[in-house]
Amino acid sequence: HVQLVESGGGSVQAGGTLRLGCAASGHSDSSYFMAWFRQAPGKEREGVAAIHLRGHFTRYADSVAGRFTLAQDNAKKTLYLQMNDLKPEDTAMYYCAADRDVNVPPSLVLDSRRYNYWGQGTQVTVS
Repeated sequence: HVQLVESGGGSVQAGGTLRLGCAASGHSDSSYFMAWFRQAPGKEREGVAAIHLRGHFTRYADSVAGRFTLAQDNAKKTLYLQMNDLKPEDTAMYYCAADRDVNVPPSLVLDSRRYNYWGQGTQVTVS
């Protein structure tokens, strides 16, 4: 059973940076997609970025491409989301998600319905 724990949220001014972390446990191999999603009040959950743990596939939402970057620390089993040039519209609760790659077609890596394992979320506020 995969468990995910997010960290690193907070408040920052527009143009600032934050790094979110997602520590994963309970998976025995790297045949997984991991992804970040976000949800602002009154809005649907939105896919932000996704990666295959073998590192050969990444995808970013158009709204964050060029500003956000995924990075893996395999020794720590942690996925990071480096967020640069933050904007007020990036304000949301950010969630980490994971699932086996057989359950996530590459074309749907930013579709929250494809993921069964979720963290508790971490708040990001940009003013």
